[in-house]
Amino acid sequence: MNNDVLMMLQDPYTKDELQFSNGVLMNKISGRTFLYENGYYSFLEEGDLEGNNREYYGLYDIIAWCYNISTKIYFFFKFGNEYKVRSEYFKEISIKDGDKVLEISIGTGDNLPYLNGNSRFFGIDISKGMLKMAKKHLKKGKIPAYLFRCDAEKLPFKDNTFDVVYHVGGLNFFKDKQKAINEMIRVAKPGTKIMIAETKELVKNIHQRNPFFREYYQNTDVAYAPVNFVPQEMEDINIVNQGLFCYMTFRKPI
Repeated sequence: MNNDVLMMLQDPYTKDELQFSNGVLMNKISGRTFLYENGYYSFLEEGDLEGNNREYYGLYDIIAWCYNISTKIYFFFKFGNEYKVRSEYFKEISIKDGDKVLEISIGTGDNLPYLNGNSRFFGIDISKGMLKMAKKHLKKGKIPAYLFRCDAEKLPFKDNTFDVVYHVGGLNFFKDKQKAINEMIRVAKPGTKIMIAETKELVKNIHQRNPFFREYYQNTDVAYAPVNFVPQEMEDINIVNQGLFCYMTFRKPI
């Protein structure tokens, strides 16, 4: 592991420093280890998942193999091309060469090909299947990225680490939305613009009508801007509700 990446990490449960030896990350104090498997470091065991996090990670493991192609097909027939859809929300964030960019719930890695390729990408997800497919797609596209399996409410990164933090399309499924947003803010550098986007039509038109997935999505909000979970001290709060997405941005104070 690159030493500067190691210096960004911490035990998500205790905030203790980690050391790297023989391919394993270890908490220096507790001795707990975090293994590298299938192309990502895992900070999560099945017993750590609760509530919605436990319910939905299994679903995404099941659909991971077809998630990428199904969204591409949907975007093509509904909007003409995938770039048009993703550029709708990425116009709200600016990524410079060398920036450390964190995607919360990276899924199969579909967003990264549309971002500044001279950045340093980091992605987290709770689904093993999604991370496996993300590794495959990013390798095929020759896009280097560090992947981690962890809970969005317990990120394995130190405070004030990332230049860009964003999340697309999964906040409704988190067990604790407040903690997840607080974590996004914690790991962002002062002055960082954070973007959170939620899909509207995709949930309503595909998942809630699909007989295989309907039970998972029937009580899920279609989309909303999570403004009630954003601390009052955040700056430049902006909400946009158009097209496929309802999204908001805000800035961490300097």
